[in-house]
Amino acid sequence: MIVAFSVSPMGSGDDSVAPAVARAVRVVRESGLPNRTDAMFTSVEGEWDEVMDVVKRAVAAAGEGAPRVSLTLKADIREGVSEGLTSKVEAVERELGAS
Repeated sequence: MIVAFSVSPMGSGDDSVAPAVARAVRVVRESGLPNRTDAMFTSVEGEWDEVMDVVKRAVAAAGEGAPRVSLTLKADIREGVSEGLTSKVEAVERELGAS
């Protein structure tokens, strides 16, 4: 499964959420699961329980010191597929190259 998520603390009074988001991304990167971060989402790939555990810990890390946390999550749940983070992008790039 691939999960793309965005997490942000709310109500902490800070102008920038970068430190909180960095804490969440650190959790994902230290998980050892395949992942990718862009300007809007962090994607992580693995089995259901391990991915959801990483998301839960990332939300907790981002929410340190904040009374509220916003989480947006999108999941692609497909049994037997691995390396989806790279293969999906590669398929699109091949199509673009064929044009």
